Amino acid sequence: LMAELEISPSSPEDGDYRSGLVALVGRPNAGKSTLLNAIIGDKVAIVSDKPQTTRNRIIGILTEERGQAVFFDLPGVHKPLHKMNTRMMQEVRSALEEVDVVVHLVDSSAPWGGGEEYLFGLLESIRPKVVCVLTKIDLLRAKTDLLPLMERYVERRPETSVIPISAIHGDGLDDLLGELFSGLPVGPSFYPTDLTTTQTERFFVAEVVREKLLERTRDELPYTTGVITDLFDESGRVLHLEAVIYVERKSQKGIVIGKGGRMIRDVGQAAREELERLLGTKIYLGLRVKVHPRWRDDPRVLREMEPGTADLSGSLAELPETEE
Repeated sequence: LMAELEISPSSPEDGDYRSGLVALVGRPNAGKSTLLNAIIGDKVAIVSDKPQTTRNRIIGILTEERGQAVFFDLPGVHKPLHKMNTRMMQEVRSALEEVDVVVHLVDSSAPWGGGEEYLFGLLESIRPKVVCVLTKIDLLRAKTDLLPLMERYVERRPETSVIPISAIHGDGLDDLLGELFSGLPVGPSFYPTDLTTTQTERFFVAEVVREKLLERTRDELPYTTGVITDLFDESGRVLHLEAVIYVERKSQKGIVIGKGGRMIRDVGQAAREELERLLGTKIYLGLRVKVHPRWRDDPRVLREMEPGTADLSGSLAELPETEE
């Protein structure tokens, strides 16, 4: 299911068949990954209530009778403070130049802030069609609370369609997909019709481990933890996985391991159970924690954390463990 593929268009049977690229962009925690999973009908992106959960361009592929939409789940737009964050924002800007449609996600349950104004500036001069999606409407006390937000958006972008949705309950998804497909060009599929993502299983393993860690740790840790899959061995009867969790300080290593190793055991068990369900095989998962004070500014580490990296085995194992 998950593989690196070169784009190889197939021939549509219908002259109205549409195929194109869609970027999901918004402030951190706007609900991009939840929306992507709901649209695809499969888990292709990890989900967390912590900001900056999405650090790379995650690709989700929806193929149906109308055509094929290739979605880019992009990092939340924020001010970059490290090389990792700079790369994240470069990913966003690059994607906005490549796609056919941009979905601007606005969290309807959160206050309007400077981040939203910055996004308007970012989208002001782009070529692709923009669709506004007001997310998390299930969290509002009354649907009438949407009206001021819709009016505020339309004042800034009068030509933009505004669609309220709840990805959790599926409300508004049909309207959104209709709007998106109408903005895609007529043409053949880019990918095989049974594919839902291009990320490798190896990258996905690291992401699931990171998701389970985010669910269990305090607010400051999400920004300072990263995960790579150090071993992916399919030669035995059980899929053997080894992952390394990077932190920046020795004190953070203690938090991740937990008293008596309880935290890392809980993370490992939750990740293993989900991966067995998603990958459909028995798994052994080993986790280690390394301290690297500047991993977010280390190009070697950042390269290994990118989706689609072919072979991580041994490349990071020799990095020294340094402590402040």
